[in-house]
Parts: sequence; C-alpha cells; structure tokens
Amino acid sequence: MTTDLLPRQDLQSAAGESDALSQALSERYRCPRRFFNFDLRGPLSSEETSFRFGPDTACFGHIRRGAPSAGYDALSDVQVHHGRVSLPFNPSETIDNLRLERYARHATQWDEFLYSTLRRLYYLVRPLTTLALRKQIQKFHARSGRNQSFPNWPVDSSVENINEKLLVLSMEANGVDKVPIIWFWPDGAKSCLMMTHDVENAAGRDHCTELMDLDDSFGIKSSFAVVPEERYSVPESFLASLRERGFEIVIQDLNHDGRLFDHKKEFLRRAKIINRYAQQYGARGFRAAVLYRRPEWYEAFEFAFDMSIPNVAHLDPQRGGCCTVMPYFIGDILELPVTTVQDYTLFHILSEYSINLWKTQLDRIIAKNGLASFIVHPDYVIEPEARRVYLELLGHLRELRCQAGLWCALPSEIETWWRDRSKMSLVAHESGWRIEGKGSERAVVAYAKRVDGNLIYEVARPQ
Repeated sequence: MTTDLLPRQDLQSAAGESDALSQALSERYRCPRRFFNFDLRGPLSSEETSFRFGPDTACFGHIRRGAPSAGYDALSDVQVHHGRVSLPFNPSETIDNLRLERYARHATQWDEFLYSTLRRLYYLVRPLTTLALRKQIQKFHARSGRNQSFPNWPVDSSVENINEKLLVLSMEANGVDKVPIIWFWPDGAKSCLMMTHDVENAAGRDHCTELMDLDDSFGIKSSFAVVPEERYSVPESFLASLRERGFEIVIQDLNHDGRLFDHKKEFLRRAKIINRYAQQYGARGFRAAVLYRRPEWYEAFEFAFDMSIPNVAHLDPQRGGCCTVMPYFIGDILELPVTTVQDYTLFHILSEYSINLWKTQLDRIIAKNGLASFIVHPDYVIEPEARRVYLELLGHLRELRCQAGLWCALPSEIETWWRDRSKMSLVAHESGWRIEGKGSERAVVAYAKRVDGNLIYEVARPQ
C-alpha cells in the first residue's frame, strides 16, 4: 500500500519513522528531508548483533527479526518500492553504535573487569618503571591489536559507506540521478586539515615556541593541549604567547594520570575542576589523556568540542574507534575524531620514521572528503630524527593544500563551521538551490550523483 492511501494519523506516523531512520543521513548531507523516505521491513530483533551493509562495511545493531544470524548482509535485504526504501535495520542507531563505540563495549563482564584491572595496575606501577620498559609493554599491547579485522586499519570509513549507500538507494527510490546537498567544508574545500599538539611534560612546554615557529613557516595554525595540574606549571605568560600568535589552547585531561574515566563519581568531581580551567584558560575544547574516553559521560563537560575519539584504535590502550572521518555531535559537544596515527605510536610502537603511513591515511581520508586530524607532541619531536619526519609531513601537507584544496583550520574554527552548517537549509528557487542560515556566505551547494550504482560529488562554485 502506498503512503498516499494511508489515513492522516498513519501518514504522520510513517513520516515520523522516516525522519528517525534518516536522521544521520540528513545531518551528513543537509538536503531536504523529502528526498528520504525510509521505513522498517518489520520488527527488529531484541538483541544487537554484528552484520554487514555491503561487502566492505561492518555494522552493529538490531536487525530484522528472522534475519540470518551469521554472515548477514543487510544490503541484500533492502526493498525499494513505491518511492520508499524498506530497511532491515535502523541506520541512525547503527551509525550511533559505531560513532559512540557501543560495539566495542559489547563485551562480557569478565572482559570489562580484566581490562579495567590491568589498566589500574599499569598506572599504579608506572612511576616505578623506565621509559624503555613502558615502551615494551605498549608494544606488546599494540601487537595483540594489530590482528583485529574491525575497525579497518589504517582508516575506517564505515559510517561514510553506510550514508553513501543509503543516499544511492534514496535516489533510486525517487527515480532521480542527483540530489542537492550542502557541501561539507566552507568555500568548496575538498577536505579539512587540523594539526594538534599535546603537551605532556615541561620539556614539551618549553619546546612549544619552536614548534609554533615550524608550523607558522608552513602556514599552519595549530592547537596546544595543556595539562592543568601536576605535570608542569602553566604560567599565564605561556598561555598568552600561544594566544598572541593565533594558536589555540585546549584542556588536556586534569593531571594525565589515566584515571579520569575510572569511576563516575570521581569523574564528575574532576569534570567540575576541568570546566573551571577551561574558563580560566579561555579553552573551548577538550582532549582526554591517552585518548581514554566515555562519551556517555560528556554531558558533564562545558566544552564546545572534544578531540578524544580515534577513527581506529587498534594500537591504542583503549581499543575501538568511531569508524568515521567526519565531525559529529555527542549531545551538544562536537566530536573532532583523531583520524591519523599519533607521532608517538608511529615512532615508538611501530618504529617507523617516515611519513608513508600518514600519506596512506591522508589519501583515504581525502577520498572521503573527511577531516585529517593529527596529534604531534612537542615532547617527542625535539629529537632530530622525529623533527625531520615532522618537517617532511608539514611539507607534504603544504603541497596537498595547494593541489587538493584542503581547508587548514583550528579546532574552534571547524566547530563553529560544523555547528553553523548543522542549522543551514537548502531552499529551492528559480535558478536552482540557495543555502540559508548563519555562515551560509561560505557554504557551497553540491550535488550527489548516482553513477553506475556509486556516488560521486559535483561541487558548485561558492555563493
């Protein structure tokens, strides 16, 4: 039965279901909701499970009741009829499960207990260990994670793949070959570049001026994540030097002891202190030490953005990964995911002193028009060999900015743009489409086009 034959109440119910199912898709593309007409094929299973949406995209969530439990590909179970796309899963829920790493927390109580116990033990004995011993422990931990098949190493774009497949299905259902979207980045930039520096000890703090000189020489402004307590003193003169040169200050944890997210009560106590430091330093963003994270607790923070969730975390102490190369909201906080390997991991875990892995990651991120975000520590690039590699990276990024048209921005600039874009709308007029809303003077209309079952983008000129 087509929806135009349904009673008004059923029409409203169908529209509400379609809006809920297409929420993530609408947030990504910002095109008119009338292009999306989704419904569920039937009741969903009570238990969440792993499944696929095409051969290259792993998912986790509730699937159609009665669907196969093993090797299930939901894409082959989609029905397109009467202008609607009937899905065997809720894509908005599935995308949230990836971006919030719920799939990684789907573990037994024993797994959770063992992980938390080992982590507490490590930080308890850490002051008694040498740097060489800690590196060996970290290498052993990373070695066990390199055999994981999901998320996809070295860049996972499962969220982008889901959205792109859904948009192609929507165009097929509507009988159209292209739809208008609000382009992802201002002024039609192909992708976005964000450089960040985590300051972990006094030597790194004292090296920040030289690092600012390096970044400036390549036309890059970056953010510096500062630990407020215990690690080193944070004089106002140091913070002022960052501000005066156009760099950005971000709060990094409270004292970098790796215990911020151990217990909810203690986290809430620390979060209040962290929020006070954010006001004192004029910092709008946060990064957790060692990229430990619990996004479900973020509502206690008074930040505009967070930068603590890796795209893929096989080599990090906390496994998982958000499986996207795009910013996304966690409540009212914008997440700017870490989409490339950290310099410490590259140099000391993988023992690689080249930019080859970074170049591979950049290519894959740019292919998805995503955010290429880096963590480079002032503490580690003091060494001549590491400094040489960082200079090579800066040179490569300068070339990409010219050749590929990357937007190089501070985290707060990206947050402002993405927040404004989330409220923009496309309005039809006689000559095509117009973007309305705050910040729309930099926004660009683009077209998502269906070509041989695949999605390509055609970016128009800036308004």
